[in-house]
Amino acid sequence: MYSLLDRILSKSNLRTAYDRVLGNRGSSGVDGVTVDDLSGHLRQHWPRIKAELRAGTYRPLAVRGVEIPKPNGGTRLLGIPTTTDRFIQQAIHQVLAPIFDKDFSPFSYGFRPGRNAHQALRQAKSYINEGYQDIIDLDLKSFFDEVNHDLLLKLLGRKVKDPLLLKLIHRFLTSGLLLGGVVGQRDKGTPQGGPLSPLLSNILLDELDKELTRRGHRFVRYADDCSIFLRSKRSAYRVLRSMTRFIEEDLRLLVNKDKTAICRPVRFELLGYGFVSSFRKGEKGKYV
Repeated sequence: MYSLLDRILSKSNLRTAYDRVLGNRGSSGVDGVTVDDLSGHLRQHWPRIKAELRAGTYRPLAVRGVEIPKPNGGTRLLGIPTTTDRFIQQAIHQVLAPIFDKDFSPFSYGFRPGRNAHQALRQAKSYINEGYQDIIDLDLKSFFDEVNHDLLLKLLGRKVKDPLLLKLIHRFLTSGLLLGGVVGQRDKGTPQGGPLSPLLSNILLDELDKELTRRGHRFVRYADDCSIFLRSKRSAYRVLRSMTRFIEEDLRLLVNKDKTAICRPVRFELLGYGFVSSFRKGEKGKYV
């Protein structure tokens, strides 16, 4: 019987991972090994790396911190793993994603195969046109920097029973971050920039989806961008209070109270798109 680690380290899975990393290009990590250098680097070092992965002794290198500007001001911190670590993370992702994705909510649209932003927008428009026009525009403060490692590993452990694989993922989560010439240690967060980060974020935020579903709420989530659709402002304020408690106490994340808002469709934006009321005959009052 093959373990998950056996499947990750199979030749066919590694070949696919290598092709994906090569195709995505991207810059080098802290060791300076570029995508073009990766083939030669792996030929020289892969026997040792593979043995360390099987023995549970492999230690990822620190990620290289890069700050990029956000469209609405401020910066977003990316953590760029080495090309070798991107290759290993991609191999892990390819095995774990199908295991978790099949149980994710149909109203989660980000970083999932066959799902996209346009589908999220169509679903939001459908809710609005059904009369759910008091909308909680939920903002999670610095989500990727605040992910609680213990909780995430507990959620992973529900389906991943291979202790060596859990140990490896934990090491990826806690590998240092090089920024400004200094390597800082990390005890929380899953920096954007590595192939595993989107899947890990969805595994954690699937708990939010499940709670919203359990309570019977209509919602749309794209990565850490979540909107909840209700029929009255009074209900919206009540749900916002209770969901804030759940997010902060159960998920150990932070709700940005300055950016979270309750709004009507005319003031609501999702993924950079707004909603306007139609005045065409037969569609008056409908949002498009």
